[in-house]
Amino acid sequence: MSTEERAPVGVDTTRPSVARVYDYMLGGKDNFAVDRQAGQMALQVTPDGPLAARANRGFLRRAVRHLVAEAGVRQFLDIGSGLPTQGNVHEIAHQIDPQVRVVYVDSDPMVLAHGRALLDSSPMTTVVQADTRDPGQILANPDVQSMIDLDQPVGLLMLGILHHLGDDEDPAAVATVYRDAIPSGSYLALSHFHNPGDSQPEAARKALVVEKIFNQTLGTGRWRQRDEILAYFGDFEMLEPGLVPLAEWRPAPDDVPSEQTDTYHTFVGGVARKP
Repeated sequence: MSTEERAPVGVDTTRPSVARVYDYMLGGKDNFAVDRQAGQMALQVTPDGPLAARANRGFLRRAVRHLVAEAGVRQFLDIGSGLPTQGNVHEIAHQIDPQVRVVYVDSDPMVLAHGRALLDSSPMTTVVQADTRDPGQILANPDVQSMIDLDQPVGLLMLGILHHLGDDEDPAAVATVYRDAIPSGSYLALSHFHNPGDSQPEAARKALVVEKIFNQTLGTGRWRQRDEILAYFGDFEMLEPGLVPLAEWRPAPDDVPSEQTDTYHTFVGGVARKP
């Protein structure tokens, strides 16, 4: 039986999905021909795209480990979580403390179907289908409210999601609502497509080309300047080393050094604490 025939109810296999294209880039199997076509168009310009996808997963792993082991965070709200893959937030966190609570949020119905199947035996985790652009709805969701105590520090994860909000959707305002909702002592981990401008002219050129492809195929995708991305952290205190290429955020001693290809400088991330 083909993957298309196994598509959960409500999944449109005629249009590419951000979550499924990302799954394709990671070498996953939860994607359809239309997703692979969109991914392959981008790969014609930046064939090292899968390296960026894996770098994002590595950043997620290191950030979550730090927040649980060093910062004492015991609950996570993962906005735009994407399809389940090896090394999910709860798997990373539960290696340190099995009592960490995790809520995954994504708008793709396929994420909901696969997530619920994966998390069925994990009482400390849940998945919610909702739109990142409606933080009020997400924060008011009964499943979110039952799992996340907004009187206690929260690890807010927004990895690879705000660059899928267009400028007209005011991603800065969306990020502000989430930041304002979590209490002091909480953390925001964020990654975002980055246009390095004149500092990396060839990478900047390719960023603009891939941005055009993403908008033609997915209808979304913005490679923003550094100051724009930093603004999403508001007045939170950036942890060292700040906003950097993903591989440079606190690499572990046994991490394999990332090859500095064009995508190296076009995907950045950071973690910040709410004072």
